[in-house]
Amino acid sequence: MARSWLGLCALALLAARPAVAEEHVLKIASVAPDKTAWSEMLKRWQKGVEEKSGGRIKVRVFLGAVLGSEADSVLKCKRGLIQGVAASIGSISSQVPEVNVLELPYLFKNAAQADQIIDGPLAQPLGQAFERAGFVVGFWNENGYRHFATKDRFVQTPADLKGKKMRSQESNVHLDMWRAFGASPVAIPQTEVITALQNGTVDGFDQALLYMVAANWHTSIKFLTLSGHMYQPAVIAFHKPWFDALPADLRQVLLDEGKAVQEFGRKKVRAMAPQVLQLIKDAGVQVAELSAADKAAFAAAAKVVRDKFRKTAKPSAAALLGIVEGALGKGG
Repeated sequence: MARSWLGLCALALLAARPAVAEEHVLKIASVAPDKTAWSEMLKRWQKGVEEKSGGRIKVRVFLGAVLGSEADSVLKCKRGLIQGVAASIGSISSQVPEVNVLELPYLFKNAAQADQIIDGPLAQPLGQAFERAGFVVGFWNENGYRHFATKDRFVQTPADLKGKKMRSQESNVHLDMWRAFGASPVAIPQTEVITALQNGTVDGFDQALLYMVAANWHTSIKFLTLSGHMYQPAVIAFHKPWFDALPADLRQVLLDEGKAVQEFGRKKVRAMAPQVLQLIKDAGVQVAELSAADKAAFAAAAKVVRDKFRKTAKPSAAALLGIVEGALGKGG
């Protein structure tokens, strides 16, 4: 009897002991190197998530492409091998083709206009597109406007790109843009670009200033043309099955902390542009800026990219272009 009584007491004590909160690990990958605007934003978000969740979510940030290229990381997130990815639109478009609309050349006049459209009329339909593909949108950031960089001369007209082998992101919109400008695009992951420049596989690339310097690409070119031909947003997204399985309060923490750092991230990237441009000049790269007339010539050549997108993109993607054009007052 005494032994049975002791056993009952032990069971009662176990039952009365507070339940240990389940810990959820969030591995998130980015090609952004450490000590950049992107890494600062992600670490700020990491700290906020861990604090607001009371340690129930442990965020592990993998920077500098240690888990592979952006395309690799997007696939790993899609498959649930990691729980989150911070990626440019050009890379995530392989899984969420609707986002291609955001990178149509000369779509947005400036970053403020892009913010207004992405956070406003596109927020819900884009979120639904991500969920259909197995992701959940956490929050947005940007790489910024992309510019032409080459080894041999400035790019001031579409004719200057005729026949040039230009590195392209692995995205139909990027590939179509280069072809519209007369170039020969070569789709290469971010992790292989410097080697491709050094061995002559490509003659140049386009990229946002911040990533160009963060990845050290600027050391392999001699000429930079500030063309601003494409605005490139970026997104922090989660593996949907993992996200959906979280308790509701933790899902809200992830989203709330994303909103808390979204404006910080965008402002940080934009504020660094003059400093980054000076670093490029200090490295011996010659810099020129397209005139309004030159930009108009590129915009005219790029019109075929938008026309093709409107005709050949899946209906849900073409519908997004209609929303953007309507919001911008372009009417198509």
